[in-house]
Amino acid sequence: MNNLDKVYAESVAKDYMPKETSKVRQLKKLDDKAKKPAFITALSVGIIGTLIFGTGMCYAMGVLATGIVAMIFGIILGIVGIAICIINYPLYLKLLQKGKSMYAYEILELAKEITEE
Repeated sequence: MNNLDKVYAESVAKDYMPKETSKVRQLKKLDDKAKKPAFITALSVGIIGTLIFGTGMCYAMGVLATGIVAMIFGIILGIVGIAICIINYPLYLKLLQKGKSMYAYEILELAKEITEE
């Protein structure tokens, strides 16, 4: 049997073995649980704000419609999109702080256990 075949067989067998959850892995999962909701919300709000801003600019520049009414509507829509993008970062920070405070005790206890070992 070739060494390469043996390594491949071991790697395939490792996929089917029950996973041991180490404390470091648990710590990473808790950290993700604390940070991921804020990241996803900020990403979604940022995308929505950017799309609104872009739509407003299309109206203002006459791409989607022409005339003074379309331009004024586009400027207003662009300002709304900019406002959403400006609000996004403080919202992210607030949600991140909330998530961290929710999981702080568990993360600190687990980190203390890891460092004492």
